[in-house]
Amino acid sequence: MVTSDKQLEGVLPSPVVEDRSSLGEFTSDDEKKLCRKVDFFVLPLLILGFIALNLDRSNIAYALTDSFFEDVGITQNQFNIGQQLLAAGIIILEIPSNMVLMRFGPGIWFTAQITAWGLVATFQAWQKGLGSYLALRVLLGICESGYIPGALYCISIWYKHTETSSRFAMFFLGNSFSSAIGGLIAYGVLRMRGVGGMTGWQWLFILEGIFTVLIGVAFAIFFPKSTRNPVSLFGISFFTEKEAEVLRIRESFHDQHEGTIKGVSLREVWAVFCNWRVYPHLLIVLLGLAPGAALNSYTPSLISSYGYSRLQSNALTSVSSWIQLIVNPVAGFIADYTRRRGLVVLGGFSLWWLFALVSRLVNNAESSSLRFGILTMALSFTSIWHPVNSSWIVLNCRSPNERNISMALYIMAANCAGLIGPQLFRSADRPYYVVGWTVIISLLSFSLLCCILANIIYRALNNRLDKKSSSRLDGVAVDAGGHDGKETTAFRYAL
Repeated sequence: MVTSDKQLEGVLPSPVVEDRSSLGEFTSDDEKKLCRKVDFFVLPLLILGFIALNLDRSNIAYALTDSFFEDVGITQNQFNIGQQLLAAGIIILEIPSNMVLMRFGPGIWFTAQITAWGLVATFQAWQKGLGSYLALRVLLGICESGYIPGALYCISIWYKHTETSSRFAMFFLGNSFSSAIGGLIAYGVLRMRGVGGMTGWQWLFILEGIFTVLIGVAFAIFFPKSTRNPVSLFGISFFTEKEAEVLRIRESFHDQHEGTIKGVSLREVWAVFCNWRVYPHLLIVLLGLAPGAALNSYTPSLISSYGYSRLQSNALTSVSSWIQLIVNPVAGFIADYTRRRGLVVLGGFSLWWLFALVSRLVNNAESSSLRFGILTMALSFTSIWHPVNSSWIVLNCRSPNERNISMALYIMAANCAGLIGPQLFRSADRPYYVVGWTVIISLLSFSLLCCILANIIYRALNNRLDKKSSSRLDGVAVDAGGHDGKETTAFRYAL
């Protein structure tokens, strides 16, 4: 009997069923209650960390509207180089950071990491000259490296595979929410220029940096060390012994065997690099986020060029982020409900491509409202596909180590977009950035082709596996191939 993709995905293997039956009175309703408890105590902390990360990474865009270039003593092109160094710092230590995470656990590593980048973000307030600007950007990137893939890895072990797309979407709400409030915070804080003899952008760095340090303290107090030991560094636990046992069983279910969480070997790292199926995903995120990286740095300046005031521009920048708070989780829930991640990625990316194209066409229109409206719609769909694409990779990974490395590689590709994006808008291309917008459309067009290709590849591989397989094991789901990247007939790929 050949089962469908939906039937195969997320079905408990028999060993886990046996373990689960040994838990006595623990019912499916209890498991749902446990899942809600994870939603309430674990996921919000990861989201808070992401909010802090994005605030500290992107608040420099608002500083540009407060005489940042003149106060620090750098040019626009030098600023672009600093943004590239930020991305480079993240990329260099992305995989090593996740290897440390596997060694010491998220409770210890996230606490140290968040506190470290919070201090760097705070000290940005006293930068002066090109040297200090470049040094602080690369140091901020180094300290932030690994948090996003590490957090996604944590989500993948705290939840079952059928629950990940919606939780990934909720996690990425941290990015959208920080962007939504970032402009509003900047609108108020930049008015503090002159208070204490400091500029508005200095106060922005100080206040948001201190907020990040406090988040690091919260991680130390509340965040569980792991699913196998759901107790914080301060000995606080929100889970009973029975719930902790179920957490371990849930993790064992989607890892398919016990004892798979261990140190990552170089052989495993190399095997993931050799897995050709991951590269369409990497190209999608690399080319799809590069335009967003450019717009994230220059959206307040672009809106200001439409005729809006400096403070109005910072506030209006947040409009698209509020829209993202709606559309991104909707996309995640649709992906989990339909279990067709590839089609959701393709649909979301098509909207991003379409509105970017229209924004390019009306770029020199006389109507400021039209230009702002189309730009806002384009920005609203820059990342709707991103969380679902990342969960798509997770679903096709076989072990915790493979998931961890794959997510690090995926986020490395996302941060490589930060090397490309800052150079898309050059000072010589002002005010309409015709060349920049043309390059953006070209990148998005190629990335859209990669979306189509990924859907075709997985469907073709599943069809080939069906033809080779003479019998199927009903109710057993194995989500990915072996570490050598070769297909077997023991599993079907998530579409």
